[in-house]
Amino acid sequence: MQFIYITLLLLASIAAPTVCTTTLPLKRVIPLKHRIKIDTLIARDRVRHSRILGGVGVNFPVQGIADPNSFGLYTTKLKLGSPPREFTVLIDTGSDALMVNCNPCTGCPHSSGLGIELNFFDTTSSSTAALVHCSDPICSPTVQGVASSCSHKDKHNQCRYVFKFQDNSAASGFYLSDNMYFDTTIGHSSPTSVSSSAAVLFGCSTDVSGGLTKTARAFDGIFGFGPNDVSVVSQLSSQGKTPNVFSHCLKGDGNGGGILVIGEILEPNTVYSPMVPSQFHYVLNLQSISVNGNLLSINPAVFVTPHDKGIVVDSGTTLAYLAQEAYDPLVNAITTVVSQLGSPAISQGSPCYLVSTSIDIFPSITFHFAGGAPMVLKPAQYLVHNDFLFASTWCIGFQKTQGEPSILGDLVLKDRIIVYDLDNQRIGWTDYDCSMPVNVSMTLRKDKKINPRAKRSGASSSEIRIL
Repeated sequence: MQFIYITLLLLASIAAPTVCTTTLPLKRVIPLKHRIKIDTLIARDRVRHSRILGGVGVNFPVQGIADPNSFGLYTTKLKLGSPPREFTVLIDTGSDALMVNCNPCTGCPHSSGLGIELNFFDTTSSSTAALVHCSDPICSPTVQGVASSCSHKDKHNQCRYVFKFQDNSAASGFYLSDNMYFDTTIGHSSPTSVSSSAAVLFGCSTDVSGGLTKTARAFDGIFGFGPNDVSVVSQLSSQGKTPNVFSHCLKGDGNGGGILVIGEILEPNTVYSPMVPSQFHYVLNLQSISVNGNLLSINPAVFVTPHDKGIVVDSGTTLAYLAQEAYDPLVNAITTVVSQLGSPAISQGSPCYLVSTSIDIFPSITFHFAGGAPMVLKPAQYLVHNDFLFASTWCIGFQKTQGEPSILGDLVLKDRIIVYDLDNQRIGWTDYDCSMPVNVSMTLRKDKKINPRAKRSGASSSEIRIL
């Protein structure tokens, strides 16, 4: 199994900078080499979309089916508490908070069909654990869920959460603050391995039901990278320890791989498009589509949903999804280009093509986003190899939606750098060989406001920066 790495590089001195490197190995839940039918991938995505999109426009962003596999495509290991204990968690841009199962927990699985050794966080065993009370400003209705009641007047009551899903599954628990640990390597010529930590708020689940009790795909928890203030990225930024930016570069070959960086990956050809404001997810405004440089005749109003949600960028979605009014012209244009060298076919309702040569006969697709930011898709970034029919069968990875948001998933996002700049409310991208090293910004923005409730380290915020 190939690994992805989350890379954190810290500068600890301005006058004589010392580089610290922190890596968290991250593994793809569904290896790219695994033979999976396209309808199975669609079914998985539907489960995920019912969860992450069910709450758009309401105060509760977590709804849908509680299938653990719907939370994300990548896992990592992190350490929490004092003494530190290791947990295997799913990376999820569709969730905000970090949450792990706690001891005791009613209904929590004690074994995993994935061969993962499950652990439980124990507040009584950690000397640095601190409960979060209802009076804390971060204990908002969004992080509590619709079924929880916690009044800000109750200064001594714990900040609790109750999340209920559409399949009658549920998770409940409380929030606490404790140390998260990173193994870091300092220096260039003579590297030294040290341990660094940061105090973060996370959820502690004590009761689960329904699908969350199943052992087949059980994990210790969820590592949310959503845009809400409760995410670990936002928390570290509010403490002045990192910029409010994270980036990833996912490989499109083998079992997958690449890096996810808490910081901004710098690449000269990166283009940026502004995020749609006030959304629960990472959303962009798609304006038009062209095939081999030819603009498709699509009404721009097609890309604006009834709630002005635009197109969602979600690395946890496997495929990609477009409104039917945009999907049909796109598929027709691709078929026109390929028809002379390939034979159209249908597999599980998806348009496919039998080709005797390489996929280079397929056209390039360009998505034109607001701000003059084009995203060019090579054939490998929108095709799915379907050898269940014939060895030379390739299917279009786009699926059509009706009345639902368009979504760019892992299929489209791979083999390129994606930057989520939360401070400037924009998303950037550029094509890149994700097996190569990347350059990362080490600058904290000078106008960054520091959260007064955050625990501070011994060094000043101007001395600790993310690389």
